[in-house]
Amino acid sequence: MFTLRRWWEHKGLQIGLLALVVGSAWTLRQTQGTLVMEIYQGITRPLQTLQPGISPEERIRDARLLELQTRIVDLESQNQKLQGLVGYIGKEPLSARPIVARVVGRSADHWWQQVTLNSGTNAGIEEGSIVKADGGLVGLVESVTPNTSRVLLVSDLKSQVGVTISRTAAKGIVRGDSSVEGVLEFYEKVPNVKVGDLVSTSTYSQKFPAGLPVGRIKSLDLKKLPASVAKVELFPPIRYLDWVTVYPKPENLDPEKQKSD
Repeated sequence: MFTLRRWWEHKGLQIGLLALVVGSAWTLRQTQGTLVMEIYQGITRPLQTLQPGISPEERIRDARLLELQTRIVDLESQNQKLQGLVGYIGKEPLSARPIVARVVGRSADHWWQQVTLNSGTNAGIEEGSIVKADGGLVGLVESVTPNTSRVLLVSDLKSQVGVTISRTAAKGIVRGDSSVEGVLEFYEKVPNVKVGDLVSTSTYSQKFPAGLPVGRIKSLDLKKLPASVAKVELFPPIRYLDWVTVYPKPENLDPEKQKSD
């Protein structure tokens, strides 16, 4: 009896602590931490009332206010863009006024290749229609449904645009580079061009009307074979397109040239 009592005096505290740990772990598992949370709330709630702070109701009210402010800023931005488009369209002849459409679809895998617009044949858009935005040429409508249109962007690797250098009339083809730049391949081996020259669609182009702004020469490689090439900084905001204008495809095209193009 004496030995058992001495053993309990030495081991009792350890056994008690072990039982407390095991019991606490079992309680946490059964209640999924609810009991601990209640104890924490009971301890901290009086301290929170003593300290000045933001109540849950105020936090919810502030969150709603921020949401409304964000919506107002977005609506103001959209309104400014639409006003700019309306003013721009108003300068066009009535018979040639374009259709305003918004980009509603854009895949991350095809960010530089194509976009989807929220207007289609019901609005008068057809395959081959010309798509522009602030800055100039955006691309070409390649497929259309009653309410949507898919646009092949000038930044697509498949895109080819016949262009001319405004200053010297040197001509070539701009191909997409899946970026904010395009690659211009000149017809001439040593063209009369320099960095900063403006690039627009050519009279040789069978897909686009002549004179549409495309971009600016950013760099030159006059030693490239078989012909010189240049990097073109594209004017339209291809990276973040939002609203665009859609024009009918050119009507007076030579069918034989269309085939060759």
